[in-house]
Amino acid sequence: MTLLPAIAAALVGTMLLCGSAQCKEIRIGLMPDLDGLYSDISGKGSIEAARMAVEDMKDRLPGWQIDILSADTQNKPDIASAIAQHWFDEQHVDLIAGVASSAVALAVQKLATDRHRLHIVTGAASSELTGKFCSPYAADWQDDNYMQASAGVAAMMQRGGDSWFFITADYAFGHNLEDVATGLLRKAGGQVLGDALHPLGSSDFSSYLLSARASGAKVIALANGGSDLINTIKQAHEFRIPAEGGVLLPFGMFISDVHSLGLEAAQGLVFPTGFYWDLNEATRTWSQRYFARMGKMPTKEHAEAYSSIRHYLAAVAKLQSSDSAAVMAEMKATKVDDFFGNGGMLREDGRLVHDVYLVQVKTPDESRKPWDYYKILATIPAAEAFRPLADSDCPLVKH
Repeated sequence: MTLLPAIAAALVGTMLLCGSAQCKEIRIGLMPDLDGLYSDISGKGSIEAARMAVEDMKDRLPGWQIDILSADTQNKPDIASAIAQHWFDEQHVDLIAGVASSAVALAVQKLATDRHRLHIVTGAASSELTGKFCSPYAADWQDDNYMQASAGVAAMMQRGGDSWFFITADYAFGHNLEDVATGLLRKAGGQVLGDALHPLGSSDFSSYLLSARASGAKVIALANGGSDLINTIKQAHEFRIPAEGGVLLPFGMFISDVHSLGLEAAQGLVFPTGFYWDLNEATRTWSQRYFARMGKMPTKEHAEAYSSIRHYLAAVAKLQSSDSAAVMAEMKATKVDDFFGNGGMLREDGRLVHDVYLVQVKTPDESRKPWDYYKILATIPAAEAFRPLADSDCPLVKH
């Protein structure tokens, strides 16, 4: 029995058609979580954001046919690897993007590197993607674990939160986030009083939360995401942990999570983010376009999908070539020119560096309009937000 009928790529839109013999073709494969715990974060919204990028760039690519394919990996590396291999070898896909899970992204990135194809990270947050497993064919737009951990540690230490307990998703993303945050916390003079690992897709977090409360830690750090994160926060309220002064730190928080929780439960939460729809006129203009299509405001992952695909297509348009090495070199040589990233640049390790924001969820009384959820507490400059190259273990970085 072959796997391909179950994992075959779905052609979700031929965005630009050309019929001549001189027609050139680009194929972009997207792997968002379409039906799992990260589906609100990525899902169909990432596909629509990619379509918007193609539409906005089509005038600069006359004579090119651009196809977008998608597949649901079920957040499983073996399924993702089979899809990626089929896409690269049989469907001649030039670029894979939108992978939601870190374990999946690490597997896809290795395959892309082996086949000299491009991989853009707009979902997976493991900092190892631009660390020891970095690739000359990969670029990372996502808020990675180093950025989230660094901003989270600084914010909590300034508020006196020097003792932590981790509730951590038991897979690559959670492990990497806890490891990075622990190192930064101890360096800042804090301590870890314990941790609890939970399976992906858990429904009952009571034992983990009770252990966290019993530890006496000032901060309960939530190294999980999607529906796992939402359920953890909901159950923390059931145990009255925030009401009794417990501080929750949700590293991987998205606006879709706040929307699902509601402001009553999410109010006061502090976390870093690389994008907010209501940040400025440019973010509002694009986000309203997205809202008109999807009926909800974009997450940072949707914004990353648009920005990264647009930047990729701009490089192809300038070169009039889809050669992987040449396109990546051009992407690294050119500033990001859209609402996302504030003129950010791709470093040699593939990391997009740009300003990020420390935000706090508003109270119900502070919110003045639909999706008015965040207060900007601070802007973290690009030079401070991401892991310094001097600390990188990426083989592409020359020390």
